[in-house]
Amino acid sequence: MDFTDIAYLLLRIAIFTGGVFLIAYTILSGIRTFVLPRPAQVLVFRLVFLNVRRLFDMRARRTMSYEERDQVMALYAPIALFLVPVAFMILIMLGFMAIYWALSPLSMIESFKLSGSSLLTLGSFTNDAPLLMVFEFAEALLGMIMVALLIAYLPTIYNAFTRRETQVQMLEVRAGGPPSPWELIARSHRNGELDQLRDFWSDWQVWFAEIEESHTSLAALAFFRSPRPEMSWITAAGVVLDAAALMLSTVDIRREPRAAFCIRSGYLALRQIAIFFEVPSSHNPASTDPIAITRHEYDDACRYLAEQGVPLLPDRAQTWRDYAGWRVNYDKELISLAALMMAPYAPWSADRSLSPTLRLLMNGEEGKWE
Repeated sequence: MDFTDIAYLLLRIAIFTGGVFLIAYTILSGIRTFVLPRPAQVLVFRLVFLNVRRLFDMRARRTMSYEERDQVMALYAPIALFLVPVAFMILIMLGFMAIYWALSPLSMIESFKLSGSSLLTLGSFTNDAPLLMVFEFAEALLGMIMVALLIAYLPTIYNAFTRRETQVQMLEVRAGGPPSPWELIARSHRNGELDQLRDFWSDWQVWFAEIEESHTSLAALAFFRSPRPEMSWITAAGVVLDAAALMLSTVDIRREPRAAFCIRSGYLALRQIAIFFEVPSSHNPASTDPIAITRHEYDDACRYLAEQGVPLLPDRAQTWRDYAGWRVNYDKELISLAALMMAPYAPWSADRSLSPTLRLLMNGEEGKWE
């Protein structure tokens, strides 16, 4: 055997090893994406979503209104999620194509035909070699498993989506549209429920725990937009957290521990989601760290609440410090995620994101006290 034959043999061994590695990597990636019930960074999933997002961002910049942009972005997550199993199938097909070429005298084109026919169970191109038949059956089995995993994955996503959106839709009843924390407090006061929000904070505490689990283990879910363009899970989270912070720091009623637990549940959830998506987040912030809300905006909110008859604590300087001490726990995560999700306008969250894309969405609109 001369040097050329040895080199050719080593090439086939390398191609075979590469094919096996690619198949094993794809199988593990599929398991981590569709089966593993915990956060997992999957390179294929990430690349698909990032590249599809770039295309949608280019399209969204050309639209003239937020409603048009929302219609465009509503398709982003479904299309990207649709392409993820397609990418997995392509990788499996390429892996087996490499194996067929390495183990037989088939050309690259013939290996591609054999791999595609086996993966899609077409039977249009086969090979009678016993070793290749084993790999053909294995590839066909993997193809069916990938389809089955996707079929089981979609109902899981939509069940979690429905649970999330039920609370988001119900928030409009209390907080108006677009929702705001001061409107939530004012309406609760007008209805005589200001000191009876214990169940409300408990419900949202559970909601935060659910989105922490679902929006990291089912990462695509975070980008699924609400059925109504003016609503979003991230802006709803901001309203509830700010309302709880105002209740604990500014409103003159008996302290409700459930509001404090709701804030803690909320900022822990947003922090884990922000870390998963690798967007700016805070770690053990100090109560004196700056926040995105100015003292002037806080005073305007207090003025509105006072006009609505809501009892407020008299020491405004102290209440501001207390509010800022609560807000700093979730301030950076809230704004970062609002930018990432291209959230609709909502005061004290999406309206002050540092994202240039989100500023385009805002169209220069200013928040109004209503």
